[in-house]
Amino acid sequence: MKIVIDKDIPFSDSMFAGRAEVVTAPGEKISPELVKTADVLIVRSPTRVDERLLAGSSVAFVGTATSGFDHVDRAYLGRRGIAFAHAPGCNADSVAEYVVAALLEIGERFHVRLRGTTIGIVGAGHVGRRVARKARALGMTVLLNDPPLAAASGGAGFLDLGDLMDADFVSLHVPLTKSGPHPTHHLFDRRRIASMRPGSFLLNTARGGVVETAALAGALRSGGLPGAVLDVWEGEPSVDPEAVELASIATAHIAGYSSDGKLRGAMMIYEAVCDRAGWEKTWTAPPDALPPPARPEFTVDNSRTDEQEVLRSLVASRYAIMRDDAELRKIIRLPQDERARYFVGLRNRYPPRREFSATTVACNRAGDSLSRAFSELGFSVRGPRIPSGKHKAKT
Repeated sequence: MKIVIDKDIPFSDSMFAGRAEVVTAPGEKISPELVKTADVLIVRSPTRVDERLLAGSSVAFVGTATSGFDHVDRAYLGRRGIAFAHAPGCNADSVAEYVVAALLEIGERFHVRLRGTTIGIVGAGHVGRRVARKARALGMTVLLNDPPLAAASGGAGFLDLGDLMDADFVSLHVPLTKSGPHPTHHLFDRRRIASMRPGSFLLNTARGGVVETAALAGALRSGGLPGAVLDVWEGEPSVDPEAVELASIATAHIAGYSSDGKLRGAMMIYEAVCDRAGWEKTWTAPPDALPPPARPEFTVDNSRTDEQEVLRSLVASRYAIMRDDAELRKIIRLPQDERARYFVGLRNRYPPRREFSATTVACNRAGDSLSRAFSELGFSVRGPRIPSGKHKAKT
């Protein structure tokens, strides 16, 4: 068996060692010539998998170590009888943590107290559900829209999209689809964006094409929307520099790029390939597969009264979202013919980033609302240490 795999997938060169001929390559360099004699192709989102890539090849299985799969022409795979697998939810915590960091940064910059505000979440799948939980931990009221899930559940707990337009924040977590009963391409077009409450914020960590770029840019220029958070872009890796400049926070499609999420995605596709080939699942990631967090424990004085500032400081110390913003903004000054290469480079060179669960928060007081918020956001929480020689009395 011959496996062609994106070299930036963790352990791409070792997880199938001894079982198959393994060829690794950068995702953007995976070509028809490279996959012509391959049996298995494993990619990430930079590789477009379609007839142009696979025509005349021997590929019988395609896996993508990502939760989304709009870079894969599944209809073509179906016509060719090529099996397919992806990694749903592998980076959901990473994306949800990005949204938390963005909300707290917006709160700081625009002097918004998040507690008591409303967030409309469009798409309540793996990511949307986690965003909802973390938003509630910030004291926000959550509104959910997801027509497919609403139909499956009888509508309980879900609202029509129009009912979310009065929210203070609207966060998008849907796949990009252009057909079917609920297409999402330009779901937020000029009309939809104009219906959002003046003063509200739009966050898009789904796919660039879910939002009409020109319409959003117009709303930001006019002040109809005071700001937007954009991690995904129409036409990426070629991005609109004006949209980057207008966005409050702009990043290079890295919301889901935690080291934890990448490893989960790789493991899920490894297991799918083993199932397909009938192999025993003998490979496991080594103990040092994930880099240690720069600061594994963070001590917090949760007697401080400004809970939002405590949370913002903690989250910013774990994930510096504005550093990613600053890196993408450099694209504005580049010549047009260099922008796409720079965007791809930001993703390929993205530094290790651990999820919140890798950090323990040591509180001086356990069980209060702030320590509960730490836990709901995903941190490990430890209460005050009992001094040596002092023990809880037996009852």
